[in-house]
Amino acid sequence: MLIDAYTLSTGETIETEVCIVGAGPAGITLAREFIGQDFRVCLLESGDIEFNQQTQSLCEGETVGDRFPELQELRRRQFGGLASAWSIEIDHKQLGLRHMPLDEIDFEKRDWLPYSGWPFSKSQLNPFYERAQTVCKLGPFAYEASAWEDAKSPQLPLTSNRVTTSMFQFGPSKIFTDEYRREINQSPNITTYLNANVVEIETDETAKIVTRLRVACLQGNKFWVAAKIFILATGGIENARLLLLSNQTQKTGLGNQNDLVGRFFMDHPFVHCGLLFPHNRKIFNSTALYDLRQVNNVPVMGKLALTEQVMHRERLLNMSALLFPRHEQFRSAVKDSVKILLSCARRREVPKDMMKHLSNVVKNIDSLTVHWWYKYVLKKYSKLSPNLSEGGWSNLNRKEHKFAMFEVWSQTEQAPNPDNQVTLSTQLDRLGCPQARLTWHWSETDISSIKRSQVIFAEDIARSGLGQLQIELDGEIPQVMFPSTHHHMGTTRMHDDPKQGVVDANCQVHSISNLFIAGSSVFPTGGYANPTLTIVALAIRLADHVKAHFAASPLKLTETLHRDFTI
Repeated sequence: MLIDAYTLSTGETIETEVCIVGAGPAGITLAREFIGQDFRVCLLESGDIEFNQQTQSLCEGETVGDRFPELQELRRRQFGGLASAWSIEIDHKQLGLRHMPLDEIDFEKRDWLPYSGWPFSKSQLNPFYERAQTVCKLGPFAYEASAWEDAKSPQLPLTSNRVTTSMFQFGPSKIFTDEYRREINQSPNITTYLNANVVEIETDETAKIVTRLRVACLQGNKFWVAAKIFILATGGIENARLLLLSNQTQKTGLGNQNDLVGRFFMDHPFVHCGLLFPHNRKIFNSTALYDLRQVNNVPVMGKLALTEQVMHRERLLNMSALLFPRHEQFRSAVKDSVKILLSCARRREVPKDMMKHLSNVVKNIDSLTVHWWYKYVLKKYSKLSPNLSEGGWSNLNRKEHKFAMFEVWSQTEQAPNPDNQVTLSTQLDRLGCPQARLTWHWSETDISSIKRSQVIFAEDIARSGLGQLQIELDGEIPQVMFPSTHHHMGTTRMHDDPKQGVVDANCQVHSISNLFIAGSSVFPTGGYANPTLTIVALAIRLADHVKAHFAASPLKLTETLHRDFTI
């Protein structure tokens, strides 16, 4: 059943067994796992089926530190969550997202990386990854290149043990925004409430048990939800914000007795690594593995990645390298000048050699106008400038004549840093709640690891006789393309020790027996992989945990929650 919360009476209390807050991929996966169970489930979603700007304004907040996008641009208050904004063109019929699991090293405690280490290994999560493959409508649980290459599209013949090829798979967004919404709505034990904004989590006087949630609608009515189990699934920023807002019993916020809620915020910055000039242009005819294309009816794309051996040996963070072919006119002096001028304008800086760059633009304004017309009006260069949102270049004819180089992009791991933090702002949202405030900085570990990894990619490409990767930096630091890829992680991190984590290995908030957290906010480290597949896998694991509790003692659930269960 689906209900618009605007229709509820002020002061009404909804009673249920399980309450899930947030209908993004995490919350939707949990709800699907509970379909047909012998307990009631309430799914609360802040947004509606369709996007609404007034509701979206509740995502507004402030950012402090290094350049970072506005917070309202990075989240989506709508059924489906960020799946509603996925923009990769899987084929001409559907949009979707890249998926892959975290690597084994991402779960390990690395002696060179403070605060690293999950409470369990990847092997323990693999059964849930396999189930997540089905949920996300992906192919087989295989991400090594050998499962997808063939004689006409082999992996690049790199000759060392430092760089390898691995794969992304792509899954559709409509399963979360449409298909699974219909499944959930048809289940008699699940009720979804739209336009329902949780503004406070209430507990008993000891803050050991959550008793109910206070929920508000933008039109003014307010109501309550009482349950036996509560699960927050509102994303890496909002999960932390909700805990911090709930400060009536614990003045620093729920689960924050050790000042950890909101800390260790991580993302996956994208950097421009440089340009790869091949020794032989015929390489464009044999690199289809690195294009977004269908293999055995599964959309996949290869990319280069560091091996675990080199990361251990050189104490590096995880990082990938994506290859996008570019035409001869992709890079020219005038286009470089435009890029430098725009970059400096965004940072409100005066560029070096400003007059030279301005002169370049003025002298070549005619050619820039023609290029703009062809690219944005006629769209003549669309397949000649493939990017994260569109592939298909490997299907073109005469590729060796169309392309001259690869542009190399890198999605990077960010080191967990307690000073990268979500806190509460002094500014209030439309419901009178403090907005989120994000403090985010690059660290020396981030920068030095990226720069060393770029050198390794360049050295191995050269040693293999493939060409020359010309690394391009922004002064002494990497060229940042996107500081954020909407992958918000770490703010309610997982650790068995309450002094080092907000939740335990079962995603239960330490010291609160019936409050759980789903989503990437529980990640202790984030690797470079898009987090959605891991989010879904952890949601399935948490759902199994909750179902096991009900099966064990449905009438004494609160008591059983104090025990330590391992799924």
